[in-house]
Amino acid sequence: MGISGLVITFNEEKYIEKCIVGLQKVCDEIIIIDSNSQDETVEIATSLGATVISQPFLGDGPQRTFGLQFCQHDWILNVDTDEFLDKDCFPFFEKKEYLQLPYDAYSFKRRNFLKDKEINFADWYPDYACRFFNKNTAHPSSHHVHQRVVATNLHKSDMHLIHYAWDSFHQLIAKKNQYTDWQVAEFIKKEKKVNTFSPVIHGATAFFKAYFLKKGIFHGIDGVTFSLIQSFFSYMKYAKMLEVQRNQRKI
Repeated sequence: MGISGLVITFNEEKYIEKCIVGLQKVCDEIIIIDSNSQDETVEIATSLGATVISQPFLGDGPQRTFGLQFCQHDWILNVDTDEFLDKDCFPFFEKKEYLQLPYDAYSFKRRNFLKDKEINFADWYPDYACRFFNKNTAHPSSHHVHQRVVATNLHKSDMHLIHYAWDSFHQLIAKKNQYTDWQVAEFIKKEKKVNTFSPVIHGATAFFKAYFLKKGIFHGIDGVTFSLIQSFFSYMKYAKMLEVQRNQRKI
């Protein structure tokens, strides 16, 4: 029983070759769902034998779900372009252990990197992400940001993904800011209401968790920095939603 590699892309020329080559070690086909990239993403993917389907971005979860129809196999390995299987994954796939086990989805521990520095503290590790599932009984959620896989029997594995998430603090902050915009859109869709205290409560809770409970306190200035990043963007998500509510009252 084969595996389909599924990747959603937009201007991913930096990592797309490494991503596809890595997937080809365990996958029988590679399906790329591209959101009209303006760089060389499509050309590189096509040259490496991947099947590329163009689709304007529908949101994180819906875009992945759209891609399932093009996958020939039941088992789907759905990584992001900046995520790569760590060496502890390969025995699992080579031995096809997933065919003997009762699970229909597997989460991996992500090793997050800021350029060459691994961030394995302040609630940035293990950062579980489900990237392998059987499409007959599991599927991506409909969330437009930070989708999760809805499964019958999800297993949190000890296998790792290497995640080259950001090249700089500037890129990290820009991505986090974009994520908060998407999360606000989810709040609006679900008609979620927040109050004046929500930003402070969630921001303070995020800092306490990252710095004290998730070992940020043991990592000097880096522990403070990455705990504050977690706190600030948790705060901003609710602050932005509060602004939306105030503007709605003015209409």
